Amino acid sequence: MRFRIILNTVDSTRAVGDGVLTMKDVKARTVFVPPRRDRGVVSRCIVESGLRPTAQREVVYGVLLDKLDHPTADEVFLHAKQEKPDISMATVYNCLDALVKHRLVKQVNLDRAATRYCPNMHEHAHFQCEDCGGISDFEGKPKLRQSGFKVPRGFKVTHSEISMRGVCPDCAGKGKLK
Repeated sequence: MRFRIILNTVDSTRAVGDGVLTMKDVKARTVFVPPRRDRGVVSRCIVESGLRPTAQREVVYGVLLDKLDHPTADEVFLHAKQEKPDISMATVYNCLDALVKHRLVKQVNLDRAATRYCPNMHEHAHFQCEDCGGISDFEGKPKLRQSGFKVPRGFKVTHSEISMRGVCPDCAGKGKLK
């Protein structure tokens, strides 16, 4: 865990001596700094997928790895803009498209809502809370034979997605059950 200590002057209009502030004039506060992904790791993942690592792709992929709440393209854009102010929405869409095509992230489509993006490439299901809209990953492997689904002869299933809806523990604890 990293922390940053920020020093603020208590009264910036008051000068001591020749403009030098003493420690009793300074107020310190400690701020938690969330861990940032190592750029080398992000870049290496991009290269291993067959993509050329650009600063924009690194920022967009880094946002997805840091924000595990399945952000929309708009949310990715807002977070990427903080790190790279000159990035455009079109660039974010292009980066997301390339990351999906090279299997670094998955598109998550729930109902008719905006497409969300998930960097978890292991088999899992998505759970959407009907109250707060939050999306969570449920680890596990869908087993079609045990699910009761009967795949007609001649069809070959290459991918399956499971999404569930309900109420998350936070909303259930608040008594928001519908």
